[in-house]
Amino acid sequence: MSIPTPNTLPQWLDFIAHLHSHAIDMGLDRVKEVYVRLGIGFDAAVITVGGTNGKGSTCALLESILLQGGYRVGLYTSPHLLVFNERVRIGGEMVSDAALMAAFAQIEAARGEITLSYFEFTTLAALKLFADAKLDAVILEVGLGGRLDAVNVVDADVAIVTSVDIDHTEYLGDTREKIGFEKAGIFRTGKAAICSDPVPPQSLIDHALEIGADLWLFGRDFNYSGDKQQWNFNGRGQRRNSLAYPSLRGANQLLNASAALAALEVLRLRLPLSAQEIRKGIVLVDLPGRFQVLPGRPAVVLDVAHNPHAAATLAQNLGNMGFHRYTYAVFGAMQDKDIDGVIAQLKSCVDHWCVTDLPLPRAASAAALQQKLLDAGVVAQNGPAAESSINTFASPAAAFANAQSRAGEDDRIVVFGSFLTVAGVLEARQSASH
Repeated sequence: MSIPTPNTLPQWLDFIAHLHSHAIDMGLDRVKEVYVRLGIGFDAAVITVGGTNGKGSTCALLESILLQGGYRVGLYTSPHLLVFNERVRIGGEMVSDAALMAAFAQIEAARGEITLSYFEFTTLAALKLFADAKLDAVILEVGLGGRLDAVNVVDADVAIVTSVDIDHTEYLGDTREKIGFEKAGIFRTGKAAICSDPVPPQSLIDHALEIGADLWLFGRDFNYSGDKQQWNFNGRGQRRNSLAYPSLRGANQLLNASAALAALEVLRLRLPLSAQEIRKGIVLVDLPGRFQVLPGRPAVVLDVAHNPHAAATLAQNLGNMGFHRYTYAVFGAMQDKDIDGVIAQLKSCVDHWCVTDLPLPRAASAAALQQKLLDAGVVAQNGPAAESSINTFASPAAAFANAQSRAGEDDRIVVFGSFLTVAGVLEARQSASH
């Protein structure tokens, strides 16, 4: 029996999600075979960005700066917050449903008997769209790890590893050294390999040297300096002075911006940029869900921190915000994450926890999150005058509504954890404003 061809984007995404027996299937053989069948090739400069945290911010900075330079840029990122189209951008705009569906149809025709995971199928579609669009630059965010990630079928001109920390241990290993080796898999012989982690794993350095990549290390080959007003970038042969701080908030954004500027230094002959274009790109960059502070009171902070490393950065950023009487947290997470590690970083920052179920089978239940908070020593009191509390909810929208109903003007609400937690709150706010 033949399967009817999907004719809407949601139908296509549902079809793709059920093609392969595993949601995540590490390995490049299948995706590489279809990539070759499609005849995809790039004249554009290609930058691949991997790492535990900071990938999305680094990609957004690169895109923003290159757009200011007048270049045609393709950006592929994942996951998305509200609509799938967020993952594939050309010229700073999300691609249309029609363009995505046309690309999906080409992948479907080319794959034949080969089954592809959701991420592999959609990555190939993005690559096909970029190859056909005659771009100047292509920025590809690695989904998971690096060495065996579908994005790694492309030989990048510059590869960036932003940070290496413990996450996805079932796929990448349970130490920074093992994970560092997987991340370093995006490096290529003779090409620039940039690492902005201030303390890179030895395995990453060894792999870069072994394959003959041109390794750029933060602190050795590039760095930054600055004061409260502005900052400077120093590369191997380029200085960028008197830069404004990125519009992305947070303690690690200068590390991310430095990695982006190091990559652009490598590509300076192919993609020349003026000081003004770089300044404007850094100031105008926008990335929802990364320490995003919404206007109004009480303050609302959205952050997709879902591992201990990102949670520690979120805690530091919250500490830098100034006085708030109470902090309410809307928190939902996947059960395969180091939830205990995340809670350990943030429990001293939060007074009232609104923990939520999420609409995925692999999500931790609100009840399980509540138990983990209790095990971590978070005190849950009852009554309207309670100084601390833990409450469970069926959805991020319900958890956020509860936090809003209780928070005063001098309080703040922090929405964090899985992308689905932040997406649920953004959707609820969008619905409320219409």
